[in-house]
Amino acid sequence: MIKRISTPISEKTARSLRIGDRVLLSGTVYTARDAGHERLNNLLLRGEELPFPLEGAVIFYVGPSPAKPGAVIGSAGPTTSYRMDPYTPLLIKSGLKGMIGKGRRNEEVKSAIKEFGAVYFAAVGGAGALLAERITAAEVIDFEDLGTEALRRLTVTDFPLIVAGDAEGRDLYLEGPEEYRTRQRLNNIGGEKRND
Repeated sequence: MIKRISTPISEKTARSLRIGDRVLLSGTVYTARDAGHERLNNLLLRGEELPFPLEGAVIFYVGPSPAKPGAVIGSAGPTTSYRMDPYTPLLIKSGLKGMIGKGRRNEEVKSAIKEFGAVYFAAVGGAGALLAERITAAEVIDFEDLGTEALRRLTVTDFPLIVAGDAEGRDLYLEGPEEYRTRQRLNNIGGEKRND
């Protein structure tokens, strides 16, 4: 079953999602990568206002390529999430409810997701051109000097995601491979390979 959710994401919605859930996300999503996360973190530490409301927000770890003529945005595939890990717990504590990227997260991020009721989504790497088709509007709202990594506000419609980290503390990047290995072992019991 595919779950359709919209931004901003409530804590109740975030806590209802489980690893492996397929989600179609619609609404406003913000983009930020390493340098942008450092700036957001520093603003929070100084008690200054952020360029967008953090409560219920979703950040997509992407530095999109330039848009072709007539296009809203260029290819928009996810970047590896662990580079944002040093900055993410404070953002979650301050109201961030969703993150979109690829790859595993560290224990501090997973603990913050669990404690504050957030969710980590995986987007399919290598499918940036297809993902860009689900982005209906894009505008730079701050950090223009970062070029492709500038802070953007995106409008997305039915943006396809998989829940990779949930508020129960579960991690699809750990549990998924183990489940696969278990199924492979069960399929090979008795030396006969089964095709289910």
